[in-house]
Amino acid sequence: MNFILADNQDITRIGLISLLKDTKVCDGMETATNKAELMQQIRLHNDAVVVLDYTLFDFGSVDNLIIVHERFPNVMWLLFSEDLNETFIRRVMIAQQSFSIVLKSATKEEITSALQCVGSGSRYICSQVSNMLLNSKPMIPHAESHDILTPTEKDVLREIAMGKTTKEIAAEKNLSFHTINSHRKNIFRKLEVNNVHEATKYAIRAGIVDMSDYYI
Repeated sequence: MNFILADNQDITRIGLISLLKDTKVCDGMETATNKAELMQQIRLHNDAVVVLDYTLFDFGSVDNLIIVHERFPNVMWLLFSEDLNETFIRRVMIAQQSFSIVLKSATKEEITSALQCVGSGSRYICSQVSNMLLNSKPMIPHAESHDILTPTEKDVLREIAMGKTTKEIAAEKNLSFHTINSHRKNIFRKLEVNNVHEATKYAIRAGIVDMSDYYI
């Protein structure tokens, strides 16, 4: 597996290179110190593992990062930063299974485990992030605290937030495509959203998605 080290701190890149040399999952390494360099490397290696310090790169928003992933779906991401807020973490964990997270404050052993795990094609969530999410309460804004969705609609929304298509949800629940599509339309209308990303944001804030489903 090829790795792209996207971090503009020299000492961090040197440390990651040293750790990767001790693993058996790294076939090659490239580096990027800004977003333009990162995109160039991804175009050349569109099935690599990107080790990214999101806080040091100018993505602008988490949605922009997710859009990049959707353009290059075979890329695996290991987010490697000093500090990531809970809202950001929840968003990327719901969006795609291809995002893994390990904080720079983790031990050498845990960082090495994260590199090996992602390099082998599996997802990794470090213990600090797992504990933070398990011990936190869902963030439910007052305007969204009312039960505007039926239990069935909440169930369908949860499946949508997990990345399943209308066809997949219908097959899983032994219902027709038309029935699930009608639920989908009603959900979007009630929530006043226009796309899956916006619906997913609601599911996160309302606590409809159980974050423990994302731990390995």
